[in-house]
Amino acid sequence: MDISGEEHLDVRHDVIKKRLDSHGNAIESRQDGIGSPKIEKPLQRHGGRLEHNETYCGSCFGAEASEEECCNSCDEVREAYRKKGWGLSNPDLIDQCKREGFLQKIKDEEGEGCNIYGFLEVNKVGGNFHFAPGKSFQQSNMHVHDLLPFQKESFNISHKINKLAFGEYFPGVVNPLDGVQWVQQTPYGMYQYFIKVVPTVYTDINGHTIQTNQFSVTEHFRNDDIGRLHSVPGVFFFYDLSPIKVTFTEAHVSFLHLLTNVCAIVGGIFTVSGILDAFVYHGQRAIKKKMEIGKFN
Repeated sequence: MDISGEEHLDVRHDVIKKRLDSHGNAIESRQDGIGSPKIEKPLQRHGGRLEHNETYCGSCFGAEASEEECCNSCDEVREAYRKKGWGLSNPDLIDQCKREGFLQKIKDEEGEGCNIYGFLEVNKVGGNFHFAPGKSFQQSNMHVHDLLPFQKESFNISHKINKLAFGEYFPGVVNPLDGVQWVQQTPYGMYQYFIKVVPTVYTDINGHTIQTNQFSVTEHFRNDDIGRLHSVPGVFFFYDLSPIKVTFTEAHVSFLHLLTNVCAIVGGIFTVSGILDAFVYHGQRAIKKKMEIGKFN
């Protein structure tokens, strides 16, 4: 979501998600339908059960965009509800969700984690991207997540950021969120990163230019004391672009500049050596003089 009004919900392209167990090991994806409860034949849009040799066309339960639209899976029903700006209050009342064991799948995944990697293309304006449970949709010009199927009070947002960058890598860049880890101590909350992106141009010794970015970040955690109606459990990244651009240019040092530096170093060595020599010489003379005076007495 950005300030220009562009919004992409439930992003799947160029983003890969993997289920992890409680020890961080990858879990193989479960095939749809495996372990689903055995119930009667699917309910048709017209209200009856699926008959022999009849093409299946499931009901969207009032969220149809047209009379011909069919919702043949729980995800399609949820997507139709999302487009309408509706929340799914009880998935077990939806025939497709009940048949696929939607709520049971969520319960079976309790204690699991998720590994997410990939990239997003965004406009060069301020905005945010976030990871949160549930289908997201617009309702009364507000961004809403359908959290009813989830136990949001116990949704754990502990996370580790292996790598986060805004643009290509260039020599010497330091991304402050690489390797950052945070563990949730309270039963509920949302974690926010406020990022200031600085456009950067890096030109190497061969004249090859990289248009990229650096960034700085501040962090903030909101717990349930602020109000659960306004806080969605999840990890949020709010980014804003700096009006200043930084330019790095790699260049050879000229021979005269090198010669000047060498002369300065040599001159410095001679100066320090002269000071040390004078200090040792005068110190030795003073000690020798005291010794001679002592012998004379």
